Amino acid sequence: MEAIMVSFHSKVSRGHRYWYIVESRRVNGKPRPIVLAYLGKADDLLKRLKAGAERLAVKSYSHGAVAALLEIASILQIPELINRRVQSPRSYMANKPLRHRLTVGVTLLLGAIGRVCMPTSKRGWWTWAQTTSCEYLLKCSLSQIDSQHFWDLMDALPVDAIESIEKELLQRVRNHYSLSTDTVFYDTTNFYTYLASTNRRCTLAQRGKNKQKRNDLRQVGLAMVVSRDDLIPLFHLTYEGNRHDARVFQRVARAIEQRLADVEMDLEKHTLVFDRGNNSKDNLKTIRQLGFHYVGALTPAHLRALIHEAKRRFEPIEINGESLSVFRDRREIWGELRTLVVYVSAPLKDGQWRGLQQALNKKIDRLNRLQNALGRAKAPPYDRAKLEARIASLVKGQYLKGVIDWSLAESSPGRFRLEYSIRQEALADAKEQLGYRVLMTDRHDWSTAEIIEAYHGQSHVELAFKNLKNPYHLALKPQFHWTDQKIRVHYFMGVLGYLLATLVWKQARQQANFNGSLDTLLDTLNSIRLAALMERTAKSGRTKVTYQLEKMSTQETTLMEALGIQLTHLERPQFQGVSVYASETV
Repeated sequence: MEAIMVSFHSKVSRGHRYWYIVESRRVNGKPRPIVLAYLGKADDLLKRLKAGAERLAVKSYSHGAVAALLEIASILQIPELINRRVQSPRSYMANKPLRHRLTVGVTLLLGAIGRVCMPTSKRGWWTWAQTTSCEYLLKCSLSQIDSQHFWDLMDALPVDAIESIEKELLQRVRNHYSLSTDTVFYDTTNFYTYLASTNRRCTLAQRGKNKQKRNDLRQVGLAMVVSRDDLIPLFHLTYEGNRHDARVFQRVARAIEQRLADVEMDLEKHTLVFDRGNNSKDNLKTIRQLGFHYVGALTPAHLRALIHEAKRRFEPIEINGESLSVFRDRREIWGELRTLVVYVSAPLKDGQWRGLQQALNKKIDRLNRLQNALGRAKAPPYDRAKLEARIASLVKGQYLKGVIDWSLAESSPGRFRLEYSIRQEALADAKEQLGYRVLMTDRHDWSTAEIIEAYHGQSHVELAFKNLKNPYHLALKPQFHWTDQKIRVHYFMGVLGYLLATLVWKQARQQANFNGSLDTLLDTLNSIRLAALMERTAKSGRTKVTYQLEKMSTQETTLMEALGIQLTHLERPQFQGVSVYASETV
């Protein structure tokens, strides 16, 4: 518990004098009065004193998540790491003055922490920050951090510096935390934006196949590599939204190999896992040249003969308590001998079956509407060839070939009657084609179970992307930047926040046996609050402020102790490694 002496200050407004409880703090290096509580006019204050109430006001702040993230940033010395990559001090001060004496490093760190706890626009950052203990923990004023503050200091970070920052940051992470990286997972996603089509100054935001079904909007792509156990981001690349996954992989493969080498990860001991969307003959050739070991997937529709043979030669295998029917063989694919594993995934089959039924129901609905339109008495005459082409296009669909049987009979010139039916035998055959996975690898010495388990880990990077699209924590949106440089720095801040969150999550699991999701952990930490108690002392009559943690649950107490932040609310210097203000010599 920390007690701070405060004083009464008054202010005259419209002829009336109003009183406040004020604490003196250093703001931008100078003492400034910080209003803690409004007391009202003298009569109001007198009533309180006569009532003998010692406690004048209580205010609380969200504390746990901010304290945990700042603790990790302090250990890794993130602001210092970023500040060394901006322009030299003299040219930097001459061309891009520091705003409010806050450095680029601490500004980007604060932006990253904000994205973890409660994603907002840059303009809305302070609205969130004032509800937290961030100012109190850093012993500084942050009220002047607005969108212009972020824009100016984001502009000071060269895009070319992001790679070197990530490289050194990962080296620090490996020095302080035990990371399991024998298998790493790669995937891509995209994020839609609201950039106008007329904006030609941005090359990153392009139209493409959006994974959130917003094909009407321009989008930005993100490629990422994460570790197996902790989902810690090891590499990221922001790229143009109209790039195909396979082409992006070709572009980033060498960069991934260089990143792993930079942080001293032996490629011989590591396996890169990727999805079938990144496959191509050239990509696999590149992987072999770089010395990667890999586990990937192939499209079952392209391997009909293999699937047919697998059905006859399936053998049972048990993986994590689940029984699977598996076929394994070694065959030449794209000019190289690879180990292939074919199996049926029950979750995939169930999902595809639901999707097939939904697609079939939509087609039946459209056929019914067309059938009704043709049967209207005042229906216009139809051209048979065009009508048949329309129906043939309507009944097409993946796995639906031959499922819908239809006929068109002409009752009078230009008037037709449509009849259709569902061929249940064909539908049953279509269901039998669902759920197949075909995996390939050059890890010929691995067991079948090891290959399948490695590929199942691909869901890790998908979970990472899901977290980055979580509107309550970690989200890269909202994004209101329209230049390539600021978009890249914005994505860097998002990935930096995600890195800090995964390290907090790792500690919580290891030290506190926390078994919840990352989202649940952040909710739990955000609910840990720091209270400021403003009280009048009995003897002197002076007012003091006492900071104290609100009563916590057993789980919250365990988390605070495991993360090493149970005493962060007490009087202490700035977080070591989080240098908030620029030095006077800058």
